[in-house]
Amino acid sequence: MEMSVAAGRNSEAPVVFGSSPAGEAGRRRAGGRMRGAGSGRSQGFFLAGDLEWADAYSAMKAELNAKIIEAFDINDLANDVYAHNFGHRPFQGNIQTLSAADLDRYQANVWLLSPPCQPYTRQGLQKQSADARASSFLRILEIIPELMQPPVMLFVENVVGFETSDTHQKMIQILEENQFVTQEFILSPLQFGVPYSRPRYFCLAKRKPLSFCNPEFNGQLIYMPKPLFDHKESTLISENDHLISTPNDLQQACLPIESFLEFENSMNHNTFSVEGSLNQYLVPSSLIERWGSAMDIVYPDSRRCCCFTKSYYRYVKGTGSLLATIMPETRDKTSMKELCLRYFTPREVSNLHSFPKEFEFPEHVTLRQRYALLGNSLSVAVVAPLLHYLFGNP
Repeated sequence: MEMSVAAGRNSEAPVVFGSSPAGEAGRRRAGGRMRGAGSGRSQGFFLAGDLEWADAYSAMKAELNAKIIEAFDINDLANDVYAHNFGHRPFQGNIQTLSAADLDRYQANVWLLSPPCQPYTRQGLQKQSADARASSFLRILEIIPELMQPPVMLFVENVVGFETSDTHQKMIQILEENQFVTQEFILSPLQFGVPYSRPRYFCLAKRKPLSFCNPEFNGQLIYMPKPLFDHKESTLISENDHLISTPNDLQQACLPIESFLEFENSMNHNTFSVEGSLNQYLVPSSLIERWGSAMDIVYPDSRRCCCFTKSYYRYVKGTGSLLATIMPETRDKTSMKELCLRYFTPREVSNLHSFPKEFEFPEHVTLRQRYALLGNSLSVAVVAPLLHYLFGNP
């Protein structure tokens, strides 16, 4: 079966990127391969939404026998980043305006979708499907029965909380009515050896007669990566993102944060990066005095850090962890000012998202914009095995 894929990230009006010769050259430049899993013939991706380059890197890491057909994104900066790394600029447009005939012309039989997360976040109004930002996702699902060439596989990502929404209920209903079987997951990079707590909801769907390698998990919401691998996993995350103790503790199985750092952990080094001097990442004393009690502080030998949000570097409370650059002899008795706290650099946040070392931002994207884009991004360490499993044959 010749397959094509569509994907999207968190935007009302996603943008399109395609597998033109420039796009192929960009993928080679980024160092990724998209071959290996799935059937023997080439399959194609259709990517729609904000930060579709994260989906593309995940597809390459999964080594799928596939090609990107099209991508949609409303975010100009995200499109700039994609064009810079892949050699082809996504098309900017609203997927809600696409007709069945439009979608059939793409011949994309695998869709990767990431609807806007704001209607489902704990900090938001939680209007769910009543939020106007949810309409484009529901519309793209409702159009499936009208297609001459409907997708045979879907991948959906969102924040934890989406799984309890009425939008989720409508999604499952539409998929069941169109002969899809689903397996749902809530997974975090912590479960894949990355010291980064970022639990997210994922739905994998296959249209009959296609089936999953582990059909016993059909219709279930799974909190562990065990179904994705042949070997037994010994860790999982509970519904409250609390670690469940096992013989191999989850955090101890992760690499230390220092494995993901861009700089030597010393303020005595005259170290520079593409973003500039390390000094610009130091947390001002005034912020420490005001918000010190609310800061999440980690050390190079820590094996867990908090999720980086799009407001990281703009605010310090609840937006992500800060790194102590001085290792005190007694951590509990050391003044926070003595720790020389700094923000993680965009390169380091990219590393914790498991982006390849070749990934980079165009020079015109500001520091705050880089953090904002990364805060809306995906973990390649999590998405790649999910895609590999989705494309696998029983």
